[in-house]
Amino acid sequence: MSKKLPARASSASLPSGFADLLSEVKLRIQTAQTRAMTSVNAELVRLYWDIGRMIDQRQQAEGWGAGVIPKLALELKNELPEVKGFSERNIKRMLAFYRAYPQNTRIVPQAVAQIAQAEKVPQAVAQLRVASEPILWSVPWGHHALLLEKVKEAATRFWYMQQTLANGWSRDVLAVMIDTDAHRRQGQAVSNFEQRLPSPQSDLAQQTLKDPYIFDFLTLEEPFHERELETGLIRHLEKFLLELGQGFAFVGRQYAIAVGDDDFYIDLLFYHLRLRAFVVIDLKKGKFKPEYSGKLNFYCNVVDDQLRHATDQPTIGLILCQTNDRVLAEYALRGIDKPIGVASYELTRALPASLQSALPTVEEIEAELAAVKPVADEEKQTSPRESKGRPSNKKRRAPRSRENR
Repeated sequence: MSKKLPARASSASLPSGFADLLSEVKLRIQTAQTRAMTSVNAELVRLYWDIGRMIDQRQQAEGWGAGVIPKLALELKNELPEVKGFSERNIKRMLAFYRAYPQNTRIVPQAVAQIAQAEKVPQAVAQLRVASEPILWSVPWGHHALLLEKVKEAATRFWYMQQTLANGWSRDVLAVMIDTDAHRRQGQAVSNFEQRLPSPQSDLAQQTLKDPYIFDFLTLEEPFHERELETGLIRHLEKFLLELGQGFAFVGRQYAIAVGDDDFYIDLLFYHLRLRAFVVIDLKKGKFKPEYSGKLNFYCNVVDDQLRHATDQPTIGLILCQTNDRVLAEYALRGIDKPIGVASYELTRALPASLQSALPTVEEIEAELAAVKPVADEEKQTSPRESKGRPSNKKRRAPRSRENR
């Protein structure tokens, strides 16, 4: 016999204000669940850091070498078979994690600024005034392992930690950002934001833009048209939004605006949730030209008049070109009324210099092919059928007996 489920109370029988109470309780439960997950992660990272500390201190005091780690991993597996995460590889990571952040103290802004200046990383890194301890415990362990493996500089690692927490990057997204040098591209677009936007809106807008943008998820080949680029970006909208960064909400493509009796079409229109402003993107093939800024200034004026809400910030324009002359862009933006940025985009990333040096040149490949071809021709000329005195690989058939004929 099936059990009857309790009947849900009708809205008419609920007391006044019950809906608000229900919403508050649900929010409190969800908040507690999130805090519990965060707390578990923080405790795990603290544990790994502490194990790394204990190993390092024993190695220093007892003179132990790296051979103690596989022994420790084996004994932990035998003693605590149900506990996961203590393989030899992961214990080595714990030791590296502790050695990367041994003091567990607050990052001093001056020290970070000095590192950032030496490494030529964006000003956002130099302005990092967040205590290292909360960041260390808040970032998941898998992200820490990836950062230790791929990023050498401490200041750059902290920049990626901060961005991970701010943007909710998964480990895969973090890997993509590291591979495309996001820390070097962030905030590098040429703009007039400092002159056209109040602080801190100007700083936030500047850090929102990149240069260059990497569109390696597209399969365009030269020659291509601007409309093909636009279509490809919309087809891969999720990846495009990821490259643009957090906060961009897609409004429309070829967005129509009417001025008098004429119709105009904006390539791409976005709304940025953090900036609280519309963002007009104009896509261009080839190099930047000064006249592009005047056209985008016109678009921003129309969007401000027709779409902008009273509480919105001024509309921002972004010109994306294949190549960008920074001096030319600075001159072009100097007399523009609206806040506009100019950045370049890349469809494929250049190979690293170390990998380029390891690859053969076209001339070397042609020389190798030229050396192989005569050998192949010689083998054809000396086939068993044409060569004399050379035994054949074919088996001779035994002569049949008279009875079998």
